[in-house]
Amino acid sequence: MTVTAAVPGHLHVVSAATEEVLATLPEAGPAEVDAAVGAARAAFDDPAGWSTWSAAERGVVLARLAERLAARGDDLVHAVSTQNGMPVAIGAGSEGVVGPRMLGYYASVIAAQPVEEERQRPGGGTTVVRRGPIGVVAVIVPWNFPLSLAFFKLAPALHAGCTIVWKPSPETVLDARIVTEEMAAAGLPDGVVNLVLGGRETGMALVQHPGVDKVAFTGSTAAGRAIGEACGRLLRPVSLELGGKSAAVVLEDADLPAHAADVFAASLLNSGQTCYLSTRVLAPRSRYEEVVEFYAGLARSLRIGDPLDPATQIGPVATAAQRARVEGFIAGALADGSRLVAGGGRPDIDRGWYVEPTVFADVDPRSTLAREEVFGPVLAITPYDDEDHAVALANDSAYGLAGSIWTEDVDRGLAVARRIRTGALGINGFRLDVASPFGGLKDSGLGYELGPEGLATFQELRSIYTALR
Repeated sequence: MTVTAAVPGHLHVVSAATEEVLATLPEAGPAEVDAAVGAARAAFDDPAGWSTWSAAERGVVLARLAERLAARGDDLVHAVSTQNGMPVAIGAGSEGVVGPRMLGYYASVIAAQPVEEERQRPGGGTTVVRRGPIGVVAVIVPWNFPLSLAFFKLAPALHAGCTIVWKPSPETVLDARIVTEEMAAAGLPDGVVNLVLGGRETGMALVQHPGVDKVAFTGSTAAGRAIGEACGRLLRPVSLELGGKSAAVVLEDADLPAHAADVFAASLLNSGQTCYLSTRVLAPRSRYEEVVEFYAGLARSLRIGDPLDPATQIGPVATAAQRARVEGFIAGALADGSRLVAGGGRPDIDRGWYVEPTVFADVDPRSTLAREEVFGPVLAITPYDDEDHAVALANDSAYGLAGSIWTEDVDRGLAVARRIRTGALGINGFRLDVASPFGGLKDSGLGYELGPEGLATFQELRSIYTALR
């Protein structure tokens, strides 16, 4: 869906697939943001409140929430797909299950973590190191995987004992309302999670609010820079999971047809609107045209259509503005001399913001298409001479979020992966691991989500030095 100011102070919600109005909702202004932060602050500071409960006590409520969210999985998938055009086949494995999975994982992490540990001092005596919740957290997430990206933050923050003000993207708000309804029904105390709806102005008001202790953001690098600058001035902790222009390094021995489903998931998932996708394909000259034809054939084979149809693989992009942006990149690549081998236009569908899966070959690594994040179903293929050249091309990017290696020799794939400076890499696929850290290098962000590291970002440490004995 997209959002326009149909009514002053309101969000006008329109379906990405049908262009029909879904809802009109009030937008939070400064007063509403202040009230939400105030409620979170009061809940955190309450001497008997959420932040003072034991991990086990919080875990009882969060386990109940996980059960309720699991029961609403189909509703959540439908809400997301109706809004942003995500095919339900993709949402069923992400938006419909991520909440319960993340809540369950962090229950086990925090249960194994002591609140305090005693360390021996080198000169004698001990120091008590105490972990506690960092405070009121502003959670700001985009529209592409709205619940996955929210629960990467909500689950560890809640288990840590934080209270939260959650601002979803204005493009995906209906799913967030379902979640907050289930939070209340599960017994989360008032003020622990507060939902505010709005766009950039609402988000920046939240980032700059004096009652916020930490900001957790996923979105574009441009927005991340603005948030990081604001938090820097305020000396406010911030984690930023930003954009990417990840490389797929196809080695000479790769059997791409054997991994076709994984190639799709690592390159065109959710109509290319996935931050970690390998949208720069680096192919060996010895097999270059073979690789080009494989990707072109894959793009042509994908089923485009209604995101609510379980057979659909490619739905619309999320907004009319996003389609215009994607088409601008396609036009620019044609003007730059890249060779169009698949797609490039709109499918024959009457309504919705659809773009054909598009593949360009002979893409100059210095071109806009090779260097900027499109966030749509557009791939750029560039040849390389040898392994050193491939690694150099992969590293020649302002971004460093993710990537993939395609080979039938896993040891060789690992050796190449170790040379690429990016936060996460997959060999013959790309699947996030809930138990391992995920975060970007360079312009792709600051900090980590998932794994124990994802819990630590919502905790503060204090050292208590005891007298020498």
